[in-house]
Amino acid sequence: MNPAADAPVPPDSALADTVLQRLVGAYAPAADPVRAEGAATYMKHIAPFLGIPTPERRALSRTVLAGAGRPDERDCTAIALRCWRLPEREYQYFAADYLRRYVGRCTSGFLPVLHHLVTTVAWWDTVDVLAAHVAGPLVAADPALARDMDRWIDDPSLWAARTALLHQLRYREATDTDRLFGYCLRRADHPDFFIRKAIGWALREYARTDPTAVRDFVEGAGPRLSPLSVREALKNL
Repeated sequence: MNPAADAPVPPDSALADTVLQRLVGAYAPAADPVRAEGAATYMKHIAPFLGIPTPERRALSRTVLAGAGRPDERDCTAIALRCWRLPEREYQYFAADYLRRYVGRCTSGFLPVLHHLVTTVAWWDTVDVLAAHVAGPLVAADPALARDMDRWIDDPSLWAARTALLHQLRYREATDTDRLFGYCLRRADHPDFFIRKAIGWALREYARTDPTAVRDFVEGAGPRLSPLSVREALKNL
């Protein structure tokens, strides 16, 4: 299967035209090949980098967006998909930050686009932002999307499953504990580090709200949870 052949097509968007023109014009001249090589190595060469430090990149992003106006869902879709087509990772960071800022402008109809983003050029650096700050708010705004998370937890892509595990990361008292604990058990035997780590992280974050519930869950799960998941879950207890 060719992932590019199945990728959603960016819709027409005058705002996206403006933002992408400004974005490339701002980011490309700031490239630092030495930093780029170090960043690519650190991120296991998931993508090439421009080598722009995060504070500078965010400052450039502010200039890109100055006076650009607020997007609608079509604009968000176009900007995100077009950034995902660019090779350097910083453009995908821009898109993730943009969606985090404007997720309230998107509806449940954005979820298929989000699935593409978390399963394409996928690594923790973009997936974790999208999980907690895009998937999470979308599900909170439309609880019917929880059924989609029920499918994502069993997705062949470990990154979609990680997104399902982490989408409630900021929910605190609003956490659906049946889903949280259920997801942790359903993927407890997953061999990949990033799933086992996500299980522990999701539990550790909820422990800030209800430490007793997390401790009881971990004790009840026993050896079903990996040592990594248990260690992460109980780190602050």
